Amino acid sequence: MSAATLTTAPTTATEPPEPAARAKDDGRIGLRAHLRHTGALAQRNVLAIRQDPQSILDAVLAPIILTLLFVFVFGGAIFPSRDAYVDYVVPGLMAMMGLNIAMAVGTGFNQDFETGVMDRFRSLPIARSSVLIAKIVVEIGRMLLATAILLAMGFALGLSVDSVGGLLAAIGLSVLFGSALMWIFLTMGVVMKNAQAIQSLGFLVLMPLQFGSSIFAPTDTMPDWLQTFTDYNPLSALADAARSLISGDGASGHDLVVVLAWTAALTLVMAPVAIRKFQTRT
Repeated sequence: MSAATLTTAPTTATEPPEPAARAKDDGRIGLRAHLRHTGALAQRNVLAIRQDPQSILDAVLAPIILTLLFVFVFGGAIFPSRDAYVDYVVPGLMAMMGLNIAMAVGTGFNQDFETGVMDRFRSLPIARSSVLIAKIVVEIGRMLLATAILLAMGFALGLSVDSVGGLLAAIGLSVLFGSALMWIFLTMGVVMKNAQAIQSLGFLVLMPLQFGSSIFAPTDTMPDWLQTFTDYNPLSALADAARSLISGDGASGHDLVVVLAWTAALTLVMAPVAIRKFQTRT
């Protein structure tokens, strides 16, 4: 064997693959490896929250502030009594929690790019999708925390629950829809330049969805064209379904179909887009 062969062979064998090549190899990573990567990254995200407890202030304070604000400012004006309005608005605010947490997902993900954390992930032989899924898993935990605080405030103000099973189903439906929204904001976190741009665009899109719905008030007095919009607004359907489930009446088929259809469509469309954009950027 020649000296040239001895000197060149190790270089070829140990040369690291290019980032693009590693991204293409993600599909070869098995399910167990995916789960292991997701678990490790989720643990990293939890530790980051422990080191910066202020990052969960929105999940802790927003349910308290929103409940007090709407019950005591609008409750007596919209409903005959504030007690009746508590039963109406708290299930609606459950739908709104998913929006608030989803927006925070996008801004936090964007900040990870700015701090260079994603450069570190780029050098690791992990599935790119596990980075996004781990983020969603931890944010679902924040959503459950916000929902628990919201319900605690509701009970303190006189919320009545006629079906515990219905309450759990309403929470599950809210989390399911909220997790679908997170894929939109994860995509925004990848493609947009800064967190301020994400917040600005998010508010412009979400404000009409929130107030053009049955979250805060019945839609009977709205114009016909706006009522048509609310009939297929997933936030209206989610709020109405949560109210029916908590009261023990069971959600209507229309509300369930609207919520589940939007959830499936957002996940099926936006999840591949978010993962692809993440692979391209990183």
